[in-house]
Amino acid sequence: MKKPDLRGVTVATVLPFNDDLTIDWEGYARLLDYCACPDGIAAVFVNGHAGEGASLSDEERQAVIARTRAHIGEKPLLAGIIAHSTADVISQARLAEAAGADCAVLFPPAALGGGASATSRAPVSFVRSVSEAIAIPVSIFQYPVASGFGYSPQTLAEMAAIDRVIAVKEGSDTMLAYDENRRAVKKADPEVAVLPSNYNWFLPQLAVGGDGILSGLVSLAPHLFIELWQASVADDLKAMRAVNERLYPIVKAIYGPAPIVDMHTRMKVGLKELGLIRNADPRPPLLPVLPGLYDDIATTLGAARRASDIRPT
Repeated sequence: MKKPDLRGVTVATVLPFNDDLTIDWEGYARLLDYCACPDGIAAVFVNGHAGEGASLSDEERQAVIARTRAHIGEKPLLAGIIAHSTADVISQARLAEAAGADCAVLFPPAALGGGASATSRAPVSFVRSVSEAIAIPVSIFQYPVASGFGYSPQTLAEMAAIDRVIAVKEGSDTMLAYDENRRAVKKADPEVAVLPSNYNWFLPQLAVGGDGILSGLVSLAPHLFIELWQASVADDLKAMRAVNERLYPIVKAIYGPAPIVDMHTRMKVGLKELGLIRNADPRPPLLPVLPGLYDDIATTLGAARRASDIRPT
């Protein structure tokens, strides 16, 4: 089994649509040039929340993987697997593997939100069943603890002990949970990558310890995240703080207003303002950003662009 190196910055790509909500492949190619191809981007993650993977058909998900692979060359390519049963997850993962994905990122099925994620038995069985059914490795998608889908440290440790598990996308949404989970995973297998992925906690997560960054916001501000990671590797806290100050207004504009589920649509607004995509609308049941918030995002992105914190060309 080939294990891709996920140390560094992984961009979770958003997916632009045309006015009729078919995929805008030309816009997607421009987006990949901007956020997936620069030096300093270690890997690319498609068909996750940022890429509205749950709204896509099997054929669309495979097309996203195949086109991304052709565009980014040999960089590691991760594919989100969002389904409701173990059988459906296995089916999607096999399709992702056939289309060229290097790693299947397993989102917890809906059934594990009913309390099953509070203990290790069902989640670990789920991950083991999927990992044994495909030839590529898997990564665990850790939800915020408050969502009811977040796994406990013990559960994550048991998952990390499975041979084909190579990473945890860590989105617990509290620093205490992040640190406890990181320690549990590393004790179970030091080689499993823990990838900070919480918009409010990038700086403290990396300061505590992390093997990279995985975020949809990298789609919008790749150069800032590359700088943040480089400062982290250098153990330069002063530089990390400086990048965090530049990143802060963008984080607040994208993640601050309710509902948080609109975060990736707001990223599309920013990308539209940068001229990289033509349409910022998501697929329903998500809705377009309201005009007032659109203007706020445009203002924030304009300031970041003038400061060269966002560089679309």
